[in-house]
Amino acid sequence: MNLKKVAASMLLTCLVIGVVFTGACATEEVSPPVQKASAPIIEDITAQGAFTLIQDNQNNPDFVILDVRTPEEFTEEHIAKAVNIDFYAETFQDELNGLDRDKKYLIYCRSGGRSRSALDIMAELNFREAYNMLGGIIDWKAEGLPTIK
Repeated sequence: MNLKKVAASMLLTCLVIGVVFTGACATEEVSPPVQKASAPIIEDITAQGAFTLIQDNQNNPDFVILDVRTPEEFTEEHIAKAVNIDFYAETFQDELNGLDRDKKYLIYCRSGGRSRSALDIMAELNFREAYNMLGGIIDWKAEGLPTIK
């Protein structure tokens, strides 16, 4: 009986010591994990995907639609709220370089070639998020999506 009390006392002491040491470890300050910058999003999307992107960003002041066709093509018809920067202008790359790299961009042209090249330039310039509309305004209109004149 005496031996049982000694064994129980020793077991209790071991448990208390274990709790104290475990608690001491738990109270050590741990540095928060280092936040990695998110990888840039530079992608091709379909006309329907572009339409969805526009709908999802209707009230986003950091969303820009870039039409990289000529001013004449732009005047003929374009997607609502698009901004025109002529891919063929000598100042094209300088104009892209002057844009806010932290905004979200949808880029399109007539058939997708110029906008794909513009997307590549934007990737080189370290833009955070940009989408090229495959098939350009031709596919946009083929899908029955709206333009303005």
